[in-house]
Amino acid sequence: MTSSDDANAKPSWERKTLEALAFSVLKEQRARRRWGVFFKFLLFAYLLILLAAAMDWFPDGEAVKTERHTAVINLQGVIEAEGEITAEKVNAALAAAFKDKNTAGIILRINSPGGSPAQSGEIFDEMRRQKKLRPDIPLYAVVEDVCASGGYYIASGADKIFVNRASLVGSIGVLMNGFGFTGAMDKLGIERRLLTAGENKGFLDPFSPMQEEQKAHVQTLLDELHQQFIAAVREGRGNRLKETPEIFSGLIWSGEKSVEMGLADALGSVKSVARDEIKAETLVDFSVKENLAERLAKRLGANAAAGFGQGFMEKMSGGGVR
Repeated sequence: MTSSDDANAKPSWERKTLEALAFSVLKEQRARRRWGVFFKFLLFAYLLILLAAAMDWFPDGEAVKTERHTAVINLQGVIEAEGEITAEKVNAALAAAFKDKNTAGIILRINSPGGSPAQSGEIFDEMRRQKKLRPDIPLYAVVEDVCASGGYYIASGADKIFVNRASLVGSIGVLMNGFGFTGAMDKLGIERRLLTAGENKGFLDPFSPMQEEQKAHVQTLLDELHQQFIAAVREGRGNRLKETPEIFSGLIWSGEKSVEMGLADALGSVKSVARDEIKAETLVDFSVKENLAERLAKRLGANAAAGFGQGFMEKMSGGGVR
């Protein structure tokens, strides 16, 4: 080989080496890009799953079952228009449970100290209405820790009420509470300036003395609501109720005692009632749950409302009838 051939071979070898190095770099960059895209896709999918879970886009795993089942609706907490238990949510759950062709029976799982008479009354009325439309589907209430006041108002609309021995049941009564600060204001030398249009408009103001005629008016209102409560219990329980002077006094009893008094029918749990009464052990949760967006909207709305003086006054005066 001549020197000119050596000169021609040297660039060819270098070129091949450079090309191989370049291809290696390109291959590594492509692999890096592919892995980058892959991990970005994983991150996007993860965020999408979190968003779907927060917005409650996933169907309830039990609710999609097609077999014969017992529908369960959870009533946990205080009954109020913006609380854990609302007529809107419970009535929607009732409608869905009664409508489902595979529902063999419905259980209201109740653990509530009570709350709004209006919300409780709406749920009671919807229970009775749905029962008239579908008398073939039994509707039971199962009490866990407590079923008092508005909670018992709702339970009394069921075909049967089952309790635990240690459950707290009853409190068939109505109350309105608050505080009065007139004595403290006098001692501190604070003058209350309240302007109203309507002589009784400010009668629940905690910084003004309550007049006897206003107190009598509130008592008449509470007695009226109490009679509505009593009528609902009598309608729901019928001749099973063993009435005594104390039964509508607002007292509460143990679950075992409530069975003796006719306030409840028997001891039982959600599982035992589904198994022994409804004969469908598969439980499907029909409770209407708030998603994250609804909870945030409610919290923002509550924070905005707190800026108004009326909201402050309602909180100071006890804020409601129970």
